[in-house]
Amino acid sequence: MRKWNAVLSMGILALFLVHAVAGTLQMAGFLAGGSQILKIMAWCMVALIALHTIIGCKLTADTLSTIKKSGASYFKENQLFWLRRISGFAIMAFIASHLAFFMTSTEDGAVRLHVFEGAQLVTQLLLVVSIALHVLSNIRPLMIALGAKKFKNFLLDLLVILSVLLLASGIGFIVYFIRWNAI
Repeated sequence: MRKWNAVLSMGILALFLVHAVAGTLQMAGFLAGGSQILKIMAWCMVALIALHTIIGCKLTADTLSTIKKSGASYFKENQLFWLRRISGFAIMAFIASHLAFFMTSTEDGAVRLHVFEGAQLVTQLLLVVSIALHVLSNIRPLMIALGAKKFKNFLLDLLVILSVLLLASGIGFIVYFIRWNAI
């Protein structure tokens, strides 16, 4: 099950990279919105995230069952494990808000976006932070699960790329907020 979760994680990561770049460019006004291919990719990513969440919930339930049986949680020693679980659940909540804010409706052939004000900006920045915590804390075990050997240099490169991408995404949300409120 963990191997399947690792493969799902790589698929999610690949789709996320494309989604984040395209979304950031759209929010900054450099790319026209409404691409059908990007929508299909986003919904494929949602499906993979749903599967990843189901597996994560199962693994968490197994852990909680073991904790109950043993009578000792060792919370302090397992803080990284709990960071991964809590950030994953936070992502789920913020993805729901992301979908609500960025799903468009079409009326009379015109695309209608939802209001994007301060509360929406905060939730989307929290989504970026949650993704950063979740991905950056899980990237090493992911590489191990996929059997990568001597991945230290690759891991550092990947962490830098992800950090830059997440920073750009956060800036994209801020630019979108400014553009939305300047209209």
